[in-house]
Amino acid sequence: MIQDTVAVNGPCPYVVSIGHDLSDDIVARVRTIGARNVGIVHQPALAAAARQIASALESLNVTPVLLPIPDAEAGKTLAVCGELWDQLGEANFSRADALIGLGGGAATDLAGFVASGWMRGIKVIQAPTTLLAMVDAAVGGKTGINTAAGKNLVGAFHEPDSVFVDLNLLRTLPEDELRAGSAEIIKTGFIHDPVIIERYLVDPAACLDVDGFLPELVTRSITVKAHVVGQDLKESGLRETLNYGHTFGHAVELREHYTWRHGNAVAVGMMFIANLSAARGLITPELLSTHRAILTAIGLPTTYEGGHFEELYAGMTHDKKNRGGHIRFVALTDIGATTRIEDATEDEMRAAYEAISE
Repeated sequence: MIQDTVAVNGPCPYVVSIGHDLSDDIVARVRTIGARNVGIVHQPALAAAARQIASALESLNVTPVLLPIPDAEAGKTLAVCGELWDQLGEANFSRADALIGLGGGAATDLAGFVASGWMRGIKVIQAPTTLLAMVDAAVGGKTGINTAAGKNLVGAFHEPDSVFVDLNLLRTLPEDELRAGSAEIIKTGFIHDPVIIERYLVDPAACLDVDGFLPELVTRSITVKAHVVGQDLKESGLRETLNYGHTFGHAVELREHYTWRHGNAVAVGMMFIANLSAARGLITPELLSTHRAILTAIGLPTTYEGGHFEELYAGMTHDKKNRGGHIRFVALTDIGATTRIEDATEDEMRAAYEAISE
């Protein structure tokens, strides 16, 4: 049952539907768009859920094609992408057909990228199953795969046809997944929505509780992202604010060969840029402490292993926001107020890294 909707009013408007038990709504959307073949990109743990959707599609005389992929970031490779395109070809997918991205952020990223390339673009319905995917990866039209050079450096802007956020799925997630996904919610609070920060300061436990603040936080975070990408789909300005904490975070993920949870890396990335910003006087020591207090209360990391600055620095030089050879950071001046740091020296970055080093 759909309980709330968030409109994303970009170049190709769509709606994020938020509620409970949304499988029937996904199938109804397929009926509306009129696809005759539908590929269901899914991770191993979601095989049964994919089969259930496939069975419902068959009752509509729609031909489902199950497209299993490796779990997590192992699925976001060019090899996997090529295999899926080959399967779409074997199933005679046309421009009128569609994909469903069922799974975490890696699955929705991959499904969107495969859809963007097949026949130069077919519809994709995103059905995120993790907190991280619900509030970040499945909304906004960014798609991509990883390469040896870095995370998501190959991809396309391909807006989904629709997004279905089933809050019941949050009850199935281990606590570590809820904690990691919370990093992206906290990020949207720092950059745009002070109420989110207030919720985490008042009752951190309720912010991880499906019967507490968590449903409200999901909707608030999606609303922030919808507002931003509706104005700036292709990251020419405002959308860059959604990368708060990501420049250093992506470098951590690269160094860890994508074995770290994305949210954990973003949490450390927020501490890095908060320390850099505080050292420049952009934010107060109190706001720096607020970062640490919230992330610690949720159980997210606030430090990273020391002794690896050169490797992490090299990773940051590959960030997509960089211009003219300069590493560019999204930074805060206050909660809900952002700026950019484009002239950080290597010494400043080293000091910020040492401030969070274990």
